[in-house]
Amino acid sequence: MKLSFLILFIFFLGVQSLSAQSDKKDLANTALLKDSSKNVSEQKDSTPAKPKHIPRIATRRSALIPGWGQAYNREYWKIPIIYGVLAIPTYTFFYNNNYYKMCKFAYEALYAATYPNSNGVYDSSMLPHIDPRVKKQDGSLLGLTDYQNYRNSFRRDRDYSVFWFLIIWGLNVVDATVYAHLKDFDVSKDLTMHVQPNFNPVTGTPEVGVVLNLKNAPRQPKNIAR
Repeated sequence: MKLSFLILFIFFLGVQSLSAQSDKKDLANTALLKDSSKNVSEQKDSTPAKPKHIPRIATRRSALIPGWGQAYNREYWKIPIIYGVLAIPTYTFFYNNNYYKMCKFAYEALYAATYPNSNGVYDSSMLPHIDPRVKKQDGSLLGLTDYQNYRNSFRRDRDYSVFWFLIIWGLNVVDATVYAHLKDFDVSKDLTMHVQPNFNPVTGTPEVGVVLNLKNAPRQPKNIAR
């Protein structure tokens, strides 16, 4: 009787000891979870906020240097396209300006050799210096009117090259500004667009309607304390 009571007493103490150890372990785990969640929340709070994308910066940069605003928007693939397009009016400017100078010189040299100056002297000293590229294939000179027309034509095309260069530069600024504004635009699943046919009973004609919906996030029910 005493032996069985002693065995039961020892067994009861063992169960109590194991229960106490389990409670201590659960308490320690709970404390660790709280500390870890606290550390995670502190880390989230201490994480620096993402810098806001400012469209004005993209506009100024692209206005100073083509492609700089696109680099600010992280659209690096547009930079070689911009410089490739800008290279076209740049090349045509130098090409037309070069031929404009040659035709202008040829016109002035031929004019001096054709008409006398105020002293009544015909000056043909500049004729040998006319560039062969503005002469005929056999090396002879063009007419005075031809050089005048070519001179005016190349000058006009040169001015157009400057105009198109400025237009492309301006489009580069517009592109950087627009995409900078759209950088933080909401394109989440809360925005929907639905296109559906419709019939107008007044005019008796079919129509196409566009419906834009903004889905609100489902609200969680509040717990009312009783």
